[in-house]
Amino acid sequence: MGKNTDKLYITHSEWGSSDAYSASAGSNVRQGAADGSFKRLPFNFCAASLQPFKHPVCTPEGTIFDVEVISDWLTKHGTNPVNGRPLKDKDLIKLNFARNGDTEVLDAEGRVGDGQGEMVDPVTFKVFTDNTHIVAIRHGNEANVFAWETVERLNIKAKMWKDLVDDQDFGRSDIITLQDPQNIESRDLSQFKFLKEGESVLSKEQGEERKSGSVNISALGRVGEKVLRAKEAVEKARRERAAGDVNHSRAVAKTEGFKIVPRSQMVQEKKQAYNAAQYTTGRAAASFTSTGLTPETSGERALLSDEEYMLRPKRVKIKGYARIETNLGDLNIELQTETAPRSVWNFVHLAKKGYYNGVVFHRNIKNFMIQGGDPTGTGKGGTSIWGKNFNDEFDGPLVHDARGIMSMANKGKNTNSSQFFITYRPAKHLDRKHTIFGRVVGGIDVLQKMENSPVGAGDRPVDDIVMQHVVVFVDPFEEFQKQKREKDAAEEEKAEIIKQGGTEDDKTTWTGKRLRKDGTVIQGEQSGGVGKYLKNAVIGNGAAEIEDDYPEEPVKKKIKSGGFGNFDSW
Repeated sequence: MGKNTDKLYITHSEWGSSDAYSASAGSNVRQGAADGSFKRLPFNFCAASLQPFKHPVCTPEGTIFDVEVISDWLTKHGTNPVNGRPLKDKDLIKLNFARNGDTEVLDAEGRVGDGQGEMVDPVTFKVFTDNTHIVAIRHGNEANVFAWETVERLNIKAKMWKDLVDDQDFGRSDIITLQDPQNIESRDLSQFKFLKEGESVLSKEQGEERKSGSVNISALGRVGEKVLRAKEAVEKARRERAAGDVNHSRAVAKTEGFKIVPRSQMVQEKKQAYNAAQYTTGRAAASFTSTGLTPETSGERALLSDEEYMLRPKRVKIKGYARIETNLGDLNIELQTETAPRSVWNFVHLAKKGYYNGVVFHRNIKNFMIQGGDPTGTGKGGTSIWGKNFNDEFDGPLVHDARGIMSMANKGKNTNSSQFFITYRPAKHLDRKHTIFGRVVGGIDVLQKMENSPVGAGDRPVDDIVMQHVVVFVDPFEEFQKQKREKDAAEEEKAEIIKQGGTEDDKTTWTGKRLRKDGTVIQGEQSGGVGKYLKNAVIGNGAAEIEDDYPEEPVKKKIKSGGFGNFDSW
């Protein structure tokens, strides 16, 4: 199989030889390969500014420009920037593109266009792409744009030489090819004359941005601009380095001798905000994949609002307390903020808003539950504090295992609004179907009165049970914010004390010795230790006499005779 060998395979060098061939590539395929630097201009881009056009015009050869860009160019040069041939304003032909106004089109930088939609064929409404054969039918200084497939089928083959849009006569010579997928060399950027000569044609917006200095040079893709930017950065760094007094730092080091001077960290860690999210802002990834954005090298955390921060499960562990005042009596409710923060937030803020005032309990089933919270009184209304339904909260261990459990009523999964119900007995079948956010801790006798109230059709009480007022005694979220403010103030005060050198306790060791600012112990009179208590005892007893400064020597023990002794006589 190998060349001039009996090998059953072809080596890498044989594949890479000049006479290599395969089923998909003939001999000497690399000699006829296209240049790797080929770049194709999209059909909806101006051939001069290389940006999407807004007011397109074309030359008789089919090169498309934006009228503002090409007008400025012709005023200065008077030639076609693509091929360098003479060109005048009267030679330009206005192009009329049809658009589908129900679709937004994005430009090269991902920005939303003018809102007129994508360019389409006016007859078949097929969207133009870079692979569409596009032609224009000229009528004087204007031309209507079609797909070649439409003109070929409805005009040329049918021999009906009338424009399909305005019904004007035209000939074969009036057909101008704007884009031919089989002839991509006509839109090859490497063949444009003004690009070969290193000139740039800017649109009106680009010119204004260049003058204001806010243009993102790296997004232009010009090698010369990038080199210029790098040179400016190097010169700036040199100027800053020259402005710094390097000799001063060396002199300070010599005067200090061998003393070790603490060196500050080159990179200071930024303190993370308390409401930082688990995800980043996405700017680093966006700037990495888009040249239209300023480069970002750090993944900065996104910041949550105070509401989003507190509504995370198990963040606010303070229980809330409220009272539902009805015409039968009062019910005291304990709110479970730790496991159902969204439901508690919704109930508390609706109550403060007065949403439940005057609302009736529209459904009452003995030995089951009583339901309310709908201002319409029908059981089909009610909205949450956000104006839309919110999700269920089943993260906690709470279950419907007792009388007086308070849960959210819903119409299915994640459809909580303003309605809630209170159970009369355990209801295990409701677990993980309805969010539990509270329980009755006072007014059980009132709950018994509600259960004994007579009901009519549809389990509606005969005599209305009305929530006259809902009073919130303890708002857990306000208490959480209050505690956080106090904690932050204490931390700031502590940091300020440390900044000023610390408190008196921080300057004293556990043995009572004083410390200097550099951390060394002050030798001298000691204010602490056991000795201070002995000294105080002596002073309190008056002038006590000390007979002897030396302690009495202990009596030596007699050495027992017998035995081997200490072997001194051996």
